[in-house]
Amino acid sequence: MVYFVGAGSGATDLITIRGLKCLKQADVIIYAGSLVNPALLEYARDDCSIYNSAEMTLEQVLQAMQEAEAAGLTTVRLHSGDPCLYGAIREQMDLLDENGISYEVVPGVSSFCGAAAALRAEYTLPGVSQSVVITRMAGRTPVPKRESIRSFAEHGCTMVIFLSAGMTGDLQSELLAGGFAPETPAAIVYKATWPDEKTVRCTVGTLPQAAEQNEIDRTALILVGKFLGYQYDRSRLYDPSFSTSFRRGNKP
Repeated sequence: MVYFVGAGSGATDLITIRGLKCLKQADVIIYAGSLVNPALLEYARDDCSIYNSAEMTLEQVLQAMQEAEAAGLTTVRLHSGDPCLYGAIREQMDLLDENGISYEVVPGVSSFCGAAAALRAEYTLPGVSQSVVITRMAGRTPVPKRESIRSFAEHGCTMVIFLSAGMTGDLQSELLAGGFAPETPAAIVYKATWPDEKTVRCTVGTLPQAAEQNEIDRTALILVGKFLGYQYDRSRLYDPSFSTSFRRGNKP
């Protein structure tokens, strides 16, 4: 059996109870060494075999899983954050299906949640934005043209941008071309929830300078939108005059 486990955004106590249980019981752990907090490996059994997938190809990862399965062992494939976001798990699951190996996915806390917590921010503020775009700049891995930063920026909604901290100049150009004003609030969150977490508030107009001044060019999320400002509408759900199926409102 193979378990794809979300390790959480960085802090070791942000792995789920289910994920931690899998980790403690694993015979084999294959972890994303460049992204997962290595302190989580302290929960592994002394006799657990541990592989760093940063040094492996997909075929080598599959081979390790196949060998463990043939030996009747349990494997944990430990991914950063939640494996459903930029985790490259589909190709692994498809190969496991082809080889008749059972697997299960255990969700985790994504770094986009950790980034909002670090900034004490709410992505979906009433009257500001009720939608969140999670995306990335095109790099060595292409992005479909219809999903360009410029295209998404036209909507003016909250944007959470992964894997783009080393391209802030180009990112700024795309955001501006899509319609965001230079004064639109933005933030860079480096290693959200890790011990060396850093948050930098800026604007779209000062984004490249903020990244350079703080020496951030990787392992960071870039957040853009007016949700980082100070103006928003009060939630109607908790308004005294708003009735719900649980509470009758008091209209004036």
